[in-house]
Amino acid sequence: MSRTFKLGVLAAAVMAAAPAVQAYEAGDFIGRVGVATVDPDSSSGNLKSEAVGEINGANVSVDSNSQLGLTASYMLTDQLAIGVLAATPFKHDIEGDGAVLGGTGKLAETKHLPPTITLQYFPMPSGSKFQPYVGAGVNYTNFFEEKTTSTLTGVYDGVAQANLGTPAGTITGTDIKLDDSFGLAAEIGLDYMITENVGINAAVWWIDIDTEATINAYAGNAVADTSTIDVDIDPWVYMVGVSYKF
Repeated sequence: MSRTFKLGVLAAAVMAAAPAVQAYEAGDFIGRVGVATVDPDSSSGNLKSEAVGEINGANVSVDSNSQLGLTASYMLTDQLAIGVLAATPFKHDIEGDGAVLGGTGKLAETKHLPPTITLQYFPMPSGSKFQPYVGAGVNYTNFFEEKTTSTLTGVYDGVAQANLGTPAGTITGTDIKLDDSFGLAAEIGLDYMITENVGINAAVWWIDIDTEATINAYAGNAVADTSTIDVDIDPWVYMVGVSYKF
């Protein structure tokens, strides 16, 4: 028996006798931190004005934003976990879109928090360092600090002039409020354990976020018109970061 073969057999025996490192098992808590990007696949209905009715082609879109992402998984069993997605507040510009508002630029902005809870499934054995997972659950999105721009005020002033015959400068200001949203969420992700406790993570979510925006246009201190527009934000959320198993 050659020396090389003997050494190979000995190494295999040592590896077989060594206890398996448990990557994930029931009761583990995995925290993750990284960069999260919310990339809306947005669309909207037409703007509906109480004063002039529905305006075909008066639509909006929502831009992307990146923030600090925080996620966690609590292992209920070796393969099932409860997952939570959180982040620092995302800030999005709301821009004109469609035949009427396309090219007008930024009309408003908003911040939001999208806490999401999912039931996650980890198909690999608990001892595997490679831990892909899928999940499904629910999302609640809270919108706050909504602001409009002078561009939106100008748009309303132009609409009033064209449809109501008011003098230029009649509309002096606007504000906007977005309804909070409840929706479904789905995710797919991957943890790779570098050490027994430290790993790297990459994950993607699709989240159903729909809201109705209510816009008030003011002539001085009086409300001259109230409009609504339905917006489907429906973002893809991407995150890359590091994980730590407690």
